[in-house]
Amino acid sequence: MNKRIIKTNQAPTAIGPYSQAVRVGDFLYTSGQIALDPHSGNFLPGEIEQETERTIQNIIAILEADGLNLNNVIKTTVYLLDLSHFTRMNKVYEKYFSENKPARACVQVSALPKGAKIEIDAIATSSP
Repeated sequence: MNKRIIKTNQAPTAIGPYSQAVRVGDFLYTSGQIALDPHSGNFLPGEIEQETERTIQNIIAILEADGLNLNNVIKTTVYLLDLSHFTRMNKVYEKYFSENKPARACVQVSALPKGAKIEIDAIATSSP
């Protein structure tokens, strides 16, 4: 197995014993991202729209560190603290994934790190 760790200063550093992303063959697996400022590492609490925006921007930075972009994403998992935020989150998510929409799962969870309202992870491929 050819495994490569992806790390960038343009996304928040891991807040635990994990990597920002791992590439295995043609696939990139990102760790779950929340609304952390990539430079200070501080959590940026806000409404679900603001947290979703920052979370996706963090994913974009990780993808770019591996030469990819959102068009390469084939699957995301969205973890929401409150499923009643689904419609509001979806409006922000849709701005980023308007074309080449990935497969997605969205689930409500009982808690997220740092008191976040949302966490998203992604799987991307470099295959055409």
